[in-house]
Amino acid sequence: MNRIRIADVTIKESCNSTKSTLSFKEKMEVAKQLDLLMTDVIEMPKTVGQTESLLVKSLAPVIKNSVLCVEAGLDRDEVDKAMAALANAKKPRICISVPTSPVQMEYVCGMKPKKILELVPAIVSYAKTLCPEVEFSCKDATRSEKDFLCTVILSAVKAGATLVDLEDTAGVMLPEEFDSLMDTILAMLKEEGENVAVSVTCSDNLNMATANAVTCIRSGAVEVKTSLIGKAAPKLEAIVNMVTERGDSLEMEIAQKRPEVEKTLRKLFWMEGSRSGGTNIFEKEEPKHEELDLDENADISKVIRVIKKLGYELSDDDNAKVYKEFKRVSEKKKVGTKEMEAIIATASLQVAPTYQLVNFVINSGNIITPTAQVTLEKDGNQLKGLSSGDGPIAAAFLAVEMVVGVHYELDDFQIQSVTEGSEAVGNALVKLRYNGKLYSGNGISTDIIGASIRAYLNAINKIVFDSKNE
Repeated sequence: MNRIRIADVTIKESCNSTKSTLSFKEKMEVAKQLDLLMTDVIEMPKTVGQTESLLVKSLAPVIKNSVLCVEAGLDRDEVDKAMAALANAKKPRICISVPTSPVQMEYVCGMKPKKILELVPAIVSYAKTLCPEVEFSCKDATRSEKDFLCTVILSAVKAGATLVDLEDTAGVMLPEEFDSLMDTILAMLKEEGENVAVSVTCSDNLNMATANAVTCIRSGAVEVKTSLIGKAAPKLEAIVNMVTERGDSLEMEIAQKRPEVEKTLRKLFWMEGSRSGGTNIFEKEEPKHEELDLDENADISKVIRVIKKLGYELSDDDNAKVYKEFKRVSEKKKVGTKEMEAIIATASLQVAPTYQLVNFVINSGNIITPTAQVTLEKDGNQLKGLSSGDGPIAAAFLAVEMVVGVHYELDDFQIQSVTEGSEAVGNALVKLRYNGKLYSGNGISTDIIGASIRAYLNAINKIVFDSKNE
């Protein structure tokens, strides 16, 4: 199975576009969301301006999972500014972006091919002395003369480039044409004994970016540029959907999961829609949960595929438990997304609790800030946490975190009524994300706050148990 890396260009294209409506704060939020999605690379624009430089410097210390890549050209000053902005980045990368087609060399940077060939190895070599990861991006590669393209790529690789990007700037390539170009470049690198990764930027002017990307991956590309907006690259959601549906047959996989991508898009739709009165830059309707194609006759392999589609990675034992519970429930009622989430929370990874709820006190009202005091028991000792929050449940969750000493990302939170009437029993479902994995917890009580705390603790106990046994 080939692991394909995702490099997202949303922020870079937003900074370079005169039509972008993303504010500085929103670009920060987009980057944080991409990082939470385990996006392999987040691409940033050149840091020649103060705003772009400040953006990279602000993101550098907070991006934990992704490579932060800053663009530079054939100018040492641009490379120096890029590296200065990346000084506090956990995973820095410099991208030396150079036009390689006759038209772009002549009219974009005003240089002849000979001059480009002189400057490329020198600037790549210099960037390599500052940053361990250097990308060499060939702008308008698909309209470049192949002999020249091979020569300039080889010079960059020998100078220290760790990745070569082929960019279809015009966006007019067909899959078979891109396939031919990939074969030429990879054959040249192999003949020269150079083992370097190749990525592709497939513009979507002909609505064929995803098809081109898949073709290039099958030819040997290991990284694909994506975007949440515009036509500079295939949509991230489209690539994730393609790999989710056909990854096994195409022998490719990515780190991003469809449920998390859809959730991130919903957040971004809301963010943009709130600011612009409903019109948003993402150019599509908010994604909807698709109905699960499950009935009581579904076999275990089909149920496991649904479990993975929902974003869970369970052991064989837990998959069997979930399937057994699914069969029991499906005999009585239709199983949809919510029912399946509850089944997973109830049946999978039930562990001896490290933390148990002793009691809680909530103070809330329309004229005070809600506060919560939660007492938990661990190893026979009672531990208290006190916190305030935006609401009583948020305050309770923060109080629990004070006891546990770890902040967990709340991926989802749902409350449903199990029975009817004024004394109805509430069922709470909590999903927490930790170290890239999803953990669900379930809690039942006549008090929705109590049910929520129990569900939260149920998920935390699973995380603690999993961490101890890794």
